Amino acid sequence: MTSKTDSANPPEAAVDQTPSATTPDIPAFGWSGYAERVNGRFAMVGFISVLLVEVLSNDTFLHWAGLVP
Repeated sequence: MTSKTDSANPPEAAVDQTPSATTPDIPAFGWSGYAERVNGRFAMVGFISVLLVEVLSNDTFLHWAGLVP
């Protein structure tokens, strides 16, 4: 006879342990090394995008975006 707790918790083999395509890390939510690496990469892309907007428009990003008159 199985209890409710056995059916509610999947066995460890059912959890996907596929590593990332670029690192050997296992993708995980929360404060993990993988999440911090991905967040840093998105921050770098955003920073470069702001610099490109400023260089190509010859204006500050805040003025270009309409946040400063």
